[in-house]
Amino acid sequence: MMILKLAFSPCPNDTFIFASMVKGLIDTEGLEFDYQMEDVEKLNHLAMEKTLDMVKVSYHAFLHLSPIYQLLESGSALGSGNGPLLISKKKYSIRELDKLTIAIPGEYTTAHLLLKIITPGVHQKKILIFNEIEDAILRDEVDAGVIIHENRFTYERKGLQKIVDLGEAYESMTHCPIPLGGIIAKKQLGQETIEKLNRIMKKSVEFAMKSPDAVMDFVRSNAQEMEDTVMLQHIHLYVNDYTLELGTKGRKAIKRLFDFAHKTSVKCKI
Repeated sequence: MMILKLAFSPCPNDTFIFASMVKGLIDTEGLEFDYQMEDVEKLNHLAMEKTLDMVKVSYHAFLHLSPIYQLLESGSALGSGNGPLLISKKKYSIRELDKLTIAIPGEYTTAHLLLKIITPGVHQKKILIFNEIEDAILRDEVDAGVIIHENRFTYERKGLQKIVDLGEAYESMTHCPIPLGGIIAKKQLGQETIEKLNRIMKKSVEFAMKSPDAVMDFVRSNAQEMEDTVMLQHIHLYVNDYTLELGTKGRKAIKRLFDFAHKTSVKCKI
């Protein structure tokens, strides 16, 4: 039995697609997974430390990780209408953004990359854990913030407002779906094991899509007291046909993001 180190986030879309493979609900072809859950930016940094065999990362991070890790065909969060939002408490115009301090959910997140692409004049940034950004805006610790995950569904309840939908702006510029995050495996595992992981990941996604009730207890137990309605909205937004299989269109969208990042001289450092 081969045991691999795996890491993903506790967000509903991740726990939904990984549940069946880590809980023994599908055939894992002789592989077992020693898994941990971390915030998205922590996952990006863990991957860069090269200690994990398989990990969910932001596509921004994968720009720097591709020499070490191989992207799996299944498991990606990629689609339309599901990108990060730039929000604030006060009303700001796009022209005012250069003067603001903006919270981001991590240096290597795709949200940060999209902020750089859409609003290249923004230079004052503060890194926070994604679920701390709304409250930081409300306490006036930052002027605005880029939100991801379930915060898309909750920010208006707190009296916050949208400045710009970064995903929508990116889609308008590129006419491509937004590659947010993907599953990568260490190349050192060898192609045979990576192909096996590809099969297992696809089976895990298929199982969750066909039998959602079988995995929802695992999702709920890691959802940090999230309301069921928000949790299901989260899953429906980020788990789609691209999650099952990237396909030609999905791969093209990823290449488009990387090409756009290089053309605009997007750098890693803040």
